[in-house]
This record gives sequence, structure tokens and C-alpha cells, in this order.
Amino acid sequence: MTDVLDTARETTNPTGDANWWRQAAVYQIYPRSFTDSNSDGIGDLPGITQRIPYLQQLGIDAVWLSPFYPSALADGGYDVDDYRDVDPRLGTLDDFDRMVAALHAAGIRLIVDIVPNHSSNRHPWFQEALASSQGSAARARYIFRDGLGPNGAEPPADWTSTFGGPAWEPVGDGQWYLHYFAKEQPDFDWSNREVQDDFLTTLRFWSDRGVDGFRVDVAHGLAKNLPDPLPSQAELDASDKTSGTHPMWDRDEVHDIYAAWREVFNTYDPPRIAVAEAWVEPSRRARYASSGGLGQAFNFDLLEAEFDAEQFRAIITYNLAEAKASGSSTTWVFSNHDVIRHATRYGLPPRAQGEIKKGMAWLLSGGTYPLVDEEAGLRRARAASLLMLGLPGSAYLYQGEELGLPEVADMPPAKRQDPTYFRNPGVDIGRDGCRVPIPWTRGRPSFGFSDHEAHLPQPSRFADYSVEAEERDPRSTLSLYRRALAARHELQSEEELVWVEQVNDAVLHFVRPGEWHVVANFGTIGVPLPDGEVLLASGPVELGVLPGETTVWLRTQA
Repeated sequence: MTDVLDTARETTNPTGDANWWRQAAVYQIYPRSFTDSNSDGIGDLPGITQRIPYLQQLGIDAVWLSPFYPSALADGGYDVDDYRDVDPRLGTLDDFDRMVAALHAAGIRLIVDIVPNHSSNRHPWFQEALASSQGSAARARYIFRDGLGPNGAEPPADWTSTFGGPAWEPVGDGQWYLHYFAKEQPDFDWSNREVQDDFLTTLRFWSDRGVDGFRVDVAHGLAKNLPDPLPSQAELDASDKTSGTHPMWDRDEVHDIYAAWREVFNTYDPPRIAVAEAWVEPSRRARYASSGGLGQAFNFDLLEAEFDAEQFRAIITYNLAEAKASGSSTTWVFSNHDVIRHATRYGLPPRAQGEIKKGMAWLLSGGTYPLVDEEAGLRRARAASLLMLGLPGSAYLYQGEELGLPEVADMPPAKRQDPTYFRNPGVDIGRDGCRVPIPWTRGRPSFGFSDHEAHLPQPSRFADYSVEAEERDPRSTLSLYRRALAARHELQSEEELVWVEQVNDAVLHFVRPGEWHVVANFGTIGVPLPDGEVLLASGPVELGVLPGETTVWLRTQA
């Protein structure tokens, strides 16, 4: 092995580089499940600050912090009561400021989640809307419609919420409000100037506190054009999603909103960045990622793919070309707070691997998880992750994936929290399984997460996935991620690659500038290993042979 893997990262104050995000490794923290500093069973901001040395040693460039705002937790914090404060269970604004300062001192930037499509039903504006009359300025901030039938007793349309059940909720005076997610999440009306201006204020509030960027939740949903009468759910489903004219999603005028956001971002030095969570047609992502808009957009294509060489190559080729055309860099992601962890996903049958997205589990007719080959799942996840970390663009990692954490599928129903589980019984297993607090030590009550029982139950096997257990094992997934991120930092160069054609269609091989080669065998049978110095491997490599379901990084002489 070469000394490139052992080169220590230099701690720098992350200022001045306007392009830091283009090939950054970004680590998502779900704050309630990271570290609990006050023994109440819920992770908090001081807990994150305590763990910054771990993040620095891991080698990430930025943290993406999921919502930390005051919330009733009807949807894991994505129901926001106040966009310019911290949930008191997670800390204070002073705690937030201390966290930002400590991250920056460690050379780590901060991206925070912003949730602009909807607020909480406890938000002061929505409470004012409920207390106000029909047609009032308070109700105009949200989407209210008259009900149908006598006294408006029927919903304005038969729409179904993304989380299951009806998408319209009555308020008792003949009107109904739209909530395309949980009923506790009323949708804003973004044609309202007051809504637009208030979010510009929120962007400035956090940017002034040192936030380096924003992850934009449901970025494709803000602009809506709801005709009278409203279309049926069937008509809505049949509407064109490729032309920017769908009544609800990915409308062209949403980019006028983000152009105004970009004006705010560019008043800072360096400019603040943003990444869109936009579940849109691949051809529609570029405008979200444009320099006049948010600047970057999530590419979920690998997340939705099977562990398959042909699918990976097509996705990588397409997205690199799209990024070049838009002037942005692409994003790579396998796991996040909404989906089945990829160490488990890759242990499922191939068809199931590709069907799982947005927290939807492939369920058997009996309503249970299929049998998972956990050993194969972790082996494939390590191979896929090492390949991904070798790609041009930014890599988004989800807390715990560096430990190889599996999905917690067998959680007791009484312990579950996700509304998707309760609103779709027997259909959706929910997202709690990927949000279980991560293990730091082998010991109970919660493996070092807290001195208290964790807010979501951790299985006993988490002891073997703990940071304490894996730090001592040079073959562990944590050791692999640390070494890969260190090597990636040293080897990273221009945002390009060249494919090396293979006889075996189960093998992908590309070379990056600097003669950095990435070779991945998606098959189950070993293949000849190309000549070169092996820098890193996702699993044991035999002399001259690349085993199945294994990725290596090589370096050759230029």
C-alpha cells in the first residue's frame, strides 16, 4: 500500500473557496439519532459538537444537518414550527453557533435542511389561518379550497397524500387545506409574496450564522397551479411530468423562486450553496443545478438501481454528461433518512433492490421483510461505496453507513414513529429502520448514543457495528471509509473519467486523471486484476485476481 492512504488531512478554516462543494464528501446527520449529550434519549446539537473529532478523523468535507427546528415530530422534524430557531430538546441558538464554530475550526462546512413546501400545523401563520375567516390574508399563505357537497362537507378533490390517506383536511367551516404529506404539514402557497419574502429572511438568518449551504426539501413542489375545478387523482397521475406544466410538481416557475434565492446566496463570500431534493425526470434536474438556481441537485439514480454493472455504467455516464452540460457537479448517494440502508438493500433479490425508494420496502404478501442475505448485502455495499467514492462529483453519505449498519426491520409497532407506517398499514414499512440511533460503544443502555434508552430501539447486534468495535479492526467498514476518504482527498483531480473497455460485462473499470484506476467486479466469479499498485480494496484481494462483488483502487505509472 502507498503512503497516500496515510497522509493526514490538514485542518483548515473552510473559507474562501467558492467551489468547495463540487467534489465534497458530505455526511448527513439525523440529529435526533446521532449523539445525546443530556441523557434524555434524543440526540442533540451539543452531542454533534462532541463528536466533531470523529467526523474529522472520518475525513468528510461537510455535514448536512437534517431538521433541528422546533417541531412536534409528526414527520421526524420535517414539520417545522419555527424556521429561525432550534428545537429546545436539541439545544439553543447558542449551541448551534458553538457547533458551527467547532465544525469550521475542524475544516468542516455545514449544510442545513430547509423545508419550504410546507410548515407544521403549529406554525404561528397556520394557527392564525385557522383563526381567520375564509378569504383572509392569513389563509392566503396556505392552500385552502372550498369543500364540495352540502356545507362543503366533502373534500375539494379525491387526492391521496404521499404518506397515504386523503391530501385535504377540513377546518370546520366548509374549507379544506392541502397537505401533500402528513395532515400536520399544510402546504404553503408560494404565489404569495409574503411567503417568498419570509423564506429569503430565513436564508439570510442562517447564512449570517455561518451556514455554508442548504439542502432543499421537496424542491420540485413549491410552485403549484391548481385549476378550478380541481382535477381528480387519476387526472393528476396522468398529467405530463416532463414539460414543466404538471399542476403540482416540477413546474417551470419554481425556478423563479430559486433565482431569487441565488441572489441572496451570492451576497455572501464565498456564495452559499444549495442542493435540491427534486424527484423529477432525469432530464429535468439540470435547471435545479444551474448556477442561476440552487447550484446542485440530488441524483438518486444509483440509489434506485440494482447492484448491476450495466445499470451503474449507464447512470454514471448519463449524470456526468448532464453535470457537464449544466456547469454543476453531479451528486452520488446510496442511503439517506428516507430509504432502506444500502447494506440491507443489496442483500435483497435484484428486483427488490431497484424497487426500494423513499422509504418504501419490498414486502412479501404476508407483510414481512423478505429474507435478507446480510453478508452479501454488506459485501456489495462496500464495493458500491468504494466505486462511488472514486467518481467525479460530490458524495453524500448517511450517518452509520460508514459502519455498514443494516436496516432495523423488525421494530415493534409500538416503538415506530414514522407517519408513513401508520397511514399505510401493511403496505409501507416506514422509515424508522434507517433512523435508529447509531452505536458508538458496545455497552448498553444505548451503545454510547446516550445514558438513557434511545428514542428508537437498537438491536443487540449493533454492538458489533459500533465505532468502538470497528476502530480496532483494520478490515472493518469504518476503516475502509476512513482510508477511502483520505485517499480520495489526496487523489481527487478534474471532474472527469475515461472508461476502460472490458471483455467481461460484469466489470466496470475507469481511470481518473493522475492514473487513478477504479475497478469493480459486480459478478460473483473472480476476474484478472489489472496491473498496478493496489491502493485500496473493498474486500480481500488475491494475487492477480479481483474477487466477485469487490472494488479496488489502483495507481499506475503515467
